[in-house]
Parts: sequence; structure tokens; C-alpha cells
Amino acid sequence: MKILIATQKPFASDAVNEMKRVIETAGYRACLLERYDGKQQLLEAAADADAIIIRSDIVDDDVIGVAKNLKIVVRAGAGYDNVDLVAATKNDVIVMNTPGQNSNAVAELAVGMMLYAVRNFYDGSTGTELRGKRLGIHAYGNVGRSLARIALGFGMEVFAYDLFCPVDVIEKDGVKPLASAEELYTVCRYVSLHVPSTAETRNSVNYALLERLPANAMLVNTARRDIINEVDLEAFMTERKDFRYLTDVAPSNDSIMKEKFPGRYFATPKKTGAQTFEANSNAGVAAAGQVVDFFRTGKRKFQVN
Repeated sequence: MKILIATQKPFASDAVNEMKRVIETAGYRACLLERYDGKQQLLEAAADADAIIIRSDIVDDDVIGVAKNLKIVVRAGAGYDNVDLVAATKNDVIVMNTPGQNSNAVAELAVGMMLYAVRNFYDGSTGTELRGKRLGIHAYGNVGRSLARIALGFGMEVFAYDLFCPVDVIEKDGVKPLASAEELYTVCRYVSLHVPSTAETRNSVNYALLERLPANAMLVNTARRDIINEVDLEAFMTERKDFRYLTDVAPSNDSIMKEKFPGRYFATPKKTGAQTFEANSNAGVAAAGQVVDFFRTGKRKFQVN
């Protein structure tokens, strides 16, 4: 049985070795496709695969269609919008993610970007501190919970809004639950986005929501680009000279934002939230384990389709 690890952006070598060990100890064959040059190579490698493990790689209808033996695709990470769930379901292919494996790495990046901004991008001028400031966590999943833990350690006052997370779960962490996104953006000076990309959330962070933010507000986005209404964001930043936006997912108008808002806008050169050795290893090994468990016992705990 062939388990293909297909990653244009490779796992760390130690992670790959451990993934291979997990797969081969179970009696399966691990095949590696790293830094491949385009879709055709992926199609050729996937043609006889029984399982595929990916990172940000695209598994669409073409890949699923050519992989006649394919039973399962595991995305090593929390997001899975790079997998065509409709095509997978139509072809009886199980899709899973590995929630929680990257959460501390992403949360640390969010705090790092906040520190970078409040110290004025380390330009030597007088900045401010995070202690005592109000942080709003927009979506209280694994990353949001990790961020809350870190922010409370900094002495921040932490609030959260999540339509699907029970209030008692939020309160148990020492975080104050709020009833709506509108309330979160009104109450908190700092807001950190951890919302998945869905039909309901795309473009949901718009002008009407942003204008509720108090003076000297900051929005940090380590989630997905399309959650932000980019036209509204640019308009809001033009009007609100006190507002700062930091993102791990550069908008389509990145060059314009850099030119128009120096000192108030920052985007990482590429998505780096999960780019730590620890997260890299955790997510990859978890993905390998989930594939093995699926084939051995039919376990589908993290199925998303």
C-alpha cells in the first residue's frame, strides 16, 4: 500500500524520517515527492497512491480523478481549503486535517507580530507594552486557546468570540466570552483572527466591523487571506491613521499597502505560522499516524468531509 508524502514545501528531515518510520513499521510503503515542479509531477506520483499526505499542496478534482486507488488525504495542519472536498466525497475519499499540532507555533507568531508593532517595528522610537491591554480572539479553537494562554502570561485582558465554542470552555481558561464579533471589535484594542475560510466567513471582516475598533487598534491575521475584505481594509486604513494591520497571509494588494501605510502595515514574505521545527514535526507525524490508524482500524476522528 503506497502512502505518498507530497510537499512542495518539505517537512523537516527529522519529521520525514519519523513519518517514514511510522508508515513502514505498520507495513506500508512511504513515497516522498518534495519540491516538485508543477502539477504533472504530482499527478504522476498520485496515480497509484492509496493515501496522500500534504501541507499547502493542492489536491483538486484532477489529482483525485487520476488516483484510482486513493482512500484518504490528510492535510498536515488545521486548514484544508486546499483540498477539493466535493471531489473527494464524490470519489469516496476521506479527507482529514491534524488540528492542534501547529497551534502553539501560530499563536507565538501572533504575539510576535503584536510585539513587533507596539515597539514600532524596532525602529528605536518609544513604543508601548502589551500588559494591561485588551486582546480579542476572533474564533476560539486550538490556536485561539494557545494565544489566550500566552497573552494572559503577558498580563493582557483577554476576550473571545466563537459562535460554536461553549461559554464555559472559554471562561475556564480565564477568558471573557463575548456574544458577537461586533462586541469583540468594539471592546478590544487588539484583535487576533483565527477564523477558518468558509462561505460564511469570506470577506466577513469588513468596514462595518473594523470601524467599531477603538483608538490605536491593531488587527493580526494568522488565519486566511479571504476572511478580510481587502477593499474595505484599504479604505479603513486610509481613514484611520491610528490603525495597524499585521498579517501572515499577504493580501492581493500587498505592494499598495506597503507603499501607502509604512509603519502601520506588515505582511510576512510567505505564510510562516506553522514554520517551526516542532510544529513541522508534530503535524507530519500526526498525519502519518492518522493514515495508519485509518487503514488499520477505520478510525476517522479528524474527518472533514
